[in-house]
Amino acid sequence: MERTNEQIAIRVTRNTLVGNLLLAAFKLFAGIFAHSSAMISDAVHSLTDLVSTVVVMIGVKLGNKKSDKEHPYGHERLECAAAVILSGILFATGLIIGYNSVIMAWDALTGHADYIVMPGGLALVAAIVSIGMKEAMYWYTRGAAKRIDSGVLMADAWHQRADGLSSIGSFIGILGARMGFAFLDPLAGVVICVFILKVAIGIFRDAIRKMTDTSCDDELLNEIREVALAQKDVLGVDKIRARLFGNKIYVDIEISADSASTLVQAHDVAEQVHDAIEERFKNVKHCMVHVNPADENLPEE
Repeated sequence: MERTNEQIAIRVTRNTLVGNLLLAAFKLFAGIFAHSSAMISDAVHSLTDLVSTVVVMIGVKLGNKKSDKEHPYGHERLECAAAVILSGILFATGLIIGYNSVIMAWDALTGHADYIVMPGGLALVAAIVSIGMKEAMYWYTRGAAKRIDSGVLMADAWHQRADGLSSIGSFIGILGARMGFAFLDPLAGVVICVFILKVAIGIFRDAIRKMTDTSCDDELLNEIREVALAQKDVLGVDKIRARLFGNKIYVDIEISADSASTLVQAHDVAEQVHDAIEERFKNVKHCMVHVNPADENLPEE
């Protein structure tokens, strides 16, 4: 039996939750016992993945709720709200990691870092394991997000990649510190901070765009127009508008038909256009079709 979008999203997030829990525990262990501040920062980053994954699961669950009396247009925007919360968690985490790392790097450069110990080889191993696992999680989550067109799941996928990229910074910092450049280990934490903040801002901007009824691009509008014009008895497209509502699309289109058509015939033409658009574009949740007499066309906007 084919899984629903919600079931797919929940299964993916559950799997990444387990993976992140195991990875965070291993990195924290390696960071503590190998005396690596970069790996400890990386572990903290992975721990935020656990929180963000829970946020994703809640967002997907709420966003896929059916329409009700109080929310007749559905709950898709709740998924965007979850993405905003996720971006906030990421941003705060990045700032904390960045602040602590800058302090330690400065101490190392100014000779006040007697407390910094050369990291052990276990930290390097943890960094390599993290890079591989996080990249695998990224492609796994990204594939599911594209399949069901989930903004919050795609945000979580990029979160996985950001963690993998930060592990690359950890690896470089740890390797450099083991070669005698003590400041490189905490400096890697600064690199991690930059990655986290960049991803957080990107997730926030995308979520806000979907929550504010942003219009769809001209390419999509032209594709919708072509589908409408391909239907029998459609003589023209007078107006067309489309907007984002969460990860769904709402379409308003005005077509022209023979002015001698009966009400039933005009209704049938509108139904053909409606069904063709929703069949062609799976993300279209609502399509409103208005029929104008062909000799009274409205100027196109």
